Amino acid sequence: MSKVLLISTGGTITMVREKVSGALVPADMETFKAFIPELFAGEVEVDIQAFTPLLDSSDVGPDSWRQMAQMIADRYDQYDGFVILHGTDTMSYSASALSFMLENLNKPVVFTGSQLPVGVLRSDAKENLLTAIEIASAKDENGDAIVPEVTIYFEDRLFRANRTTKRNAEHFSAFNSYNYPALAKAGVHITYQPHLIHYSDPSLPLTLHTQFETNVAVLKLFPGIQPSVVRALLRTRGLKGVVLETFGAGNAPTDHWLYKELKAAVDKGIIIVNKTQCNTGSVEMGLYAVSLNLMKAGVISGYDITTEALLTKMMLLLGERPEQARELIARDLCGEMTID
Repeated sequence: MSKVLLISTGGTITMVREKVSGALVPADMETFKAFIPELFAGEVEVDIQAFTPLLDSSDVGPDSWRQMAQMIADRYDQYDGFVILHGTDTMSYSASALSFMLENLNKPVVFTGSQLPVGVLRSDAKENLLTAIEIASAKDENGDAIVPEVTIYFEDRLFRANRTTKRNAEHFSAFNSYNYPALAKAGVHITYQPHLIHYSDPSLPLTLHTQFETNVAVLKLFPGIQPSVVRALLRTRGLKGVVLETFGAGNAPTDHWLYKELKAAVDKGIIIVNKTQCNTGSVEMGLYAVSLNLMKAGVISGYDITTEALLTKMMLLLGERPEQARELIARDLCGEMTID
């Protein structure tokens, strides 16, 4: 029998409706388990560890990421896979962070949640959770994990975690992976796509990274942006990295003041990475003349990486390997971006 550790951090999936007030409140684990008895009646042995207190995903950050990753590292040899219950709003940030924190991962770590609480009649919680458990325990004919990477399962799709973005606040299909295909689709059967899955070297041990540098920022360009706005952000005391959200294929205004501010920041050691504002597509610096100034200023291409993955990758590299961060930020470390 396969063993899966279910880590509950909180989120909508863990909520029930209070009888007196009708308000949604976090359920204790015994109440939560009562809504999904199938969880303990199948061919997978499931143990549960819960955060205390449970968190709304808006309150999740590096400290919570460390706790999740440490729980996995401490129990890595005891379980065949891991499922993390998490609120949807920041799930892509947390899941992306863990994809970088758990180096040489060779077991499934599946994030899931729901758009409706487990205690609501039409909730999507049960289907999402039970399928995530099955994926986390799935093995091939050799007994190896089928999907040994950090993923997000939602509705009927399994996505690489560091390729995802929350796309909808109302539909059950809350997430999408715009620049990379789904790793699996769940119907009557779960159909996996092995050629799309990221595999680490099985001979290497799991390595846990937990140091984050949070002095980073996102600068989203827009028509008419003022020098004072850019200057204020780039000259923030202690700033170490910037995600520069640009137009189209990585383009920016050609104003000389913008070039000067960006170059001055890079010269001070601030890492600036070019990320397109488009959901689909990739940064192609130099394709248009309006991106040449970015190249001259020392801005790095982020290719087709998501903002969620880029921020968490930047924070971890600046925290763990600051001397190598500029070099490594441009590399594909675990399938987070496509480099031509």
